[in-house]
Amino acid sequence: MKRMLSKLVRGVAVASMFSLLAGCNLVVIDPSGDIASQQSDLIIVSTILMLLIIVPVMALTVFFAWKYRQGNKDAEYDPEWHHSTKLEVVIWSAPLVIIIALGAITWVTTHTLDPYRPLDRIDAERPLAKDHEPMVIEVVSLDWKWLFLYPEQGIATVNELAAPIDTPIQFKITSSGIMNSFFIPALAGQIYSMAGMETKLHAVINEEGVYEGFSGNYSGEGFSHMRFKFHGLSEEGFDKWVADVKSDENFLGRSQYLELEKPSVAEPVHYYSAVDPELYTAILNMCVDQSKMCMNEMMAIDAKGGGGLAGIYNVMSLTYDVPHMRGSQPLPESKSYVASLCTTPESGFSGELANLPLFDNGQSARAMSIAPAGVSTGF
Repeated sequence: MKRMLSKLVRGVAVASMFSLLAGCNLVVIDPSGDIASQQSDLIIVSTILMLLIIVPVMALTVFFAWKYRQGNKDAEYDPEWHHSTKLEVVIWSAPLVIIIALGAITWVTTHTLDPYRPLDRIDAERPLAKDHEPMVIEVVSLDWKWLFLYPEQGIATVNELAAPIDTPIQFKITSSGIMNSFFIPALAGQIYSMAGMETKLHAVINEEGVYEGFSGNYSGEGFSHMRFKFHGLSEEGFDKWVADVKSDENFLGRSQYLELEKPSVAEPVHYYSAVDPELYTAILNMCVDQSKMCMNEMMAIDAKGGGGLAGIYNVMSLTYDVPHMRGSQPLPESKSYVASLCTTPESGFSGELANLPLFDNGQSARAMSIAPAGVSTGF
């Protein structure tokens, strides 16, 4: 009775396991885009190579436990055994061969599946011409929604993405603030979006359909709602989709973006029939608010010496690490530094000098405004 009950429990457990697996979404193993298909092949090959060691080890563990059980009086007993050259060769050579194979595969696929690398084929049977131009889609992760900009079509969408099949796509990806991860399993692997930085992803979808996209990186309260639909369409279907977006007659400029940027959860899909062509550049350089200096402008200033020769002495940001900045040592009188950078509408010198207190030990600097690209330097 106990044996029958044990078999029944085991059967129920096995049946439950298979029923759970039947509900799994195997899109990562059976995707619809060429890049994702190559990544799927990599996962399968790597798993098989690792199983070549794992399965025999697990089987031998059971075999030895059974063979050398206490009740088996016929098992060999050799208390003087301590070495076997054949066994050592097997133990070391098999994993070494697998590691070499995995290393070679990793080296090749790291370069061929680099998300920044432009595509050289549509699928395994259709290569691309070297001079082809991919369709560009600009992606911005917001709190907690996705903004997609189509610079070639002059449109934008929120929480909906579409592209024609067999057309190479270049995604340019950034974030409004918190880091997220742009991931469409059927299309390609995930890649992060970060504020003030641009990541890229090249991919192609080969089959028509509607696919799930989401953020793969936790980013706060509304993270679980950062989902969108990716539509793989025929050329005619994509043209119709673009026409539908353009019929919405909403404009996405800087002021509209600043409203959209505010955190919201479960944002519905909506379209913009026209977009400020400089919007993505402003988002990337964190200066949609025009009262702020753009990051590329800051970098240009830094590349020219940080606002002048005095910029090389600008160590204000290191006050936590420099002893004389903490007041334990007096500042050298010969040191100078850039106190601020500003832009004024006037031309020429403003004629105003002001004392700017900079340190707790009484040190201060005078600021001079220079227009139109003003630079305030301390002396």
